[in-house]
Amino acid sequence: MSVVVPDEILTATRMTEAEMRQEIAVMLFQREKLTLAQASRFAGMHRVAFQHLLASRHIPIHYGMEEFEQDLQTLRELGRL
Repeated sequence: MSVVVPDEILTATRMTEAEMRQEIAVMLFQREKLTLAQASRFAGMHRVAFQHLLASRHIPIHYGMEEFEQDLQTLRELGRL
C-alpha cells in the first residue's frame, strides 16, 4: 500500500518527504505501533541513527521480546551465536 502526501501538505509543514517519513515513524514508534526496526526502516534511517533521533527528543526506547527475538535471529544468521 502506498500513501501519498500532497505537495501542499509538505509545503504547509515546511518539511521534506524524508522529514515527514521520520515524523510518522517517530509517532508510530512512540505509540508502540511499530518496532524500532520497523520504524527505522520506515524512516529510511539506520537503526542507530533512528535511536539518536529518538534520544534527541527524549523518547525512551522500548525493547520488548519481539525485538530481542529479532536480534537473536540476526545474530544466528550472522553466525555470532
